[in-house]
Amino acid sequence: MGFLAFAFTILGLIHLYLWKRLVRDTTRRGPWRRAGGIAAILLPVLVAATLVGTRMGAWWLAWPGYLWLALMFYLLVTLVLLEVPMLVAKIWLRVRRRRARAAEPAPELVSTGGPPSEPPATSTPASAATPADHDNSRRLLLARGAAIFAGLTAASVTGYGIRSALGPPQLDRVRIPLTKLPRSMDGARIALVADIHLGPLRGRGHTQRIVSMINDMDADVVAVVGDLVDGTVEELGAAAAPLRDLRSRRGSFFVTGNHEYFSGYEPWLDELTALGVRPLRNERLEIDGLDLAGVNDVTGEEFDDGPDFAKTFDGRDPSRPVVLLAHQPVQVHEAAKHGVDLQLSGHTHGGQMMPFHLLVGLEQPVVSGLATIDGTRVYVTNGAGFWGPPVRVGAPPQVTLVELTAVG
Repeated sequence: MGFLAFAFTILGLIHLYLWKRLVRDTTRRGPWRRAGGIAAILLPVLVAATLVGTRMGAWWLAWPGYLWLALMFYLLVTLVLLEVPMLVAKIWLRVRRRRARAAEPAPELVSTGGPPSEPPATSTPASAATPADHDNSRRLLLARGAAIFAGLTAASVTGYGIRSALGPPQLDRVRIPLTKLPRSMDGARIALVADIHLGPLRGRGHTQRIVSMINDMDADVVAVVGDLVDGTVEELGAAAAPLRDLRSRRGSFFVTGNHEYFSGYEPWLDELTALGVRPLRNERLEIDGLDLAGVNDVTGEEFDDGPDFAKTFDGRDPSRPVVLLAHQPVQVHEAAKHGVDLQLSGHTHGGQMMPFHLLVGLEQPVVSGLATIDGTRVYVTNGAGFWGPPVRVGAPPQVTLVELTAVG
């Protein structure tokens, strides 16, 4: 409850800032300003209702609420970036006004022709009578220009992001050498996908497209590393059904992500098993000369279903290479303590909406791609779907073919 209160407070402050820059600074008193004020009240209510309502089945809120959330984000980013040049422009206007005042001629005494007891009148240049009006007009023009630029930029970036998010995932290929990998396993292929996020804005067609891409890879193993769904089996069972058509030589495997725990993870584990996708629940399998392991997501700790690395790696042969499926990259620190050679993860969406990746990087050791953490290789896929806004900027949706190569 405390987090929700904090989040909604921040949401309100963002809309207050947008109202000031886009409405108050760009309009004079009148109907347009009143309309902007009403919008500044209703739009945060829409976002809050969307975040809460979509989890309660009110999926009709998803398109308007999440699209505004994306526009709001890029309006905020653009306007904040404009603050410095706007400040410079305002200072320049102020300096120019002061110089203009200093250059004005001194008032001249003019005889009124009246009695000597009356004080003489002064003549004032006509242009000096309205400096404030000129200054306000310039400020208004400056604010409107900034608002128009921010609006066009936010709309363009959001439009590009929608096209990227709703388009087909790109196929990435990465070769990862493993020191312990036997020659017989050289070239082993793992089809990796994460964060499919079936839900209010993604359905059966999304799943079918991903299954078709994976089947074209001719993979040895299919790995689905969490956040498959944003809804219950009753709501999304039909959307997930094409997973039964996945093809690979050694099987399809799944580990839980944080969103499974918000969607009823136990029914989904049963559903995936029925579809032929095997959940790896803190367990390890031997596949030829390779150990394939999977641990539950850290969010499972809140449901008494957290990761158990000790159980997963108990009694394993350290001479065999281990590939671990773990939803969050941050789990690599614990994986390294157990001698994991390679961890495959998702969760980050690659940041999804740049520059949000900077914030994600504060929580996760890797946002996207291949890295080495504490001596363990970790590869993080951008994921094939999206959460929240149907927008991806700087982090296209992705399905990855991981090819393992022997060293030496």
